[in-house]
Amino acid sequence: METVNATYSYITNFEVMQILQHIKGTKKKWGMHNLATVTYEALQYLEESPCKTQTRESIKGYLCDLATYRLMPHEQLQMVNDPPTSALHTQLLIDDNKVPLTDEENEAIIQLTHKHFSNTTTEPVQANQQAPT
Repeated sequence: METVNATYSYITNFEVMQILQHIKGTKKKWGMHNLATVTYEALQYLEESPCKTQTRESIKGYLCDLATYRLMPHEQLQMVNDPPTSALHTQLLIDDNKVPLTDEENEAIIQLTHKHFSNTTTEPVQANQQAPT
């Protein structure tokens, strides 16, 4: 996850969170009250998102596995930032393209999400589960 071209690069929410944590940890904030406020509020949001438990290794592995699908870089970024948990969720993250993903590809992407980000996604509650007594 290196910046190849300093003027154009996508970064994940995980990387944004790391940058903001570094800014927050910096004690040199001469008159930068607005920066402190924006940093605090952005960190509050990011710490409630899936990026809180992601790692560089899990993101790299996920992106390597997603490379086999015909996804644009911004679509891959959306999947890292908001890991899909259903076929509908996957389709919402992908732009309308001429060749949509098949059901098998959708399921494979969801499995990749569980494989790499198992601690970041929540399992859907089964409707037929009974509450313990």
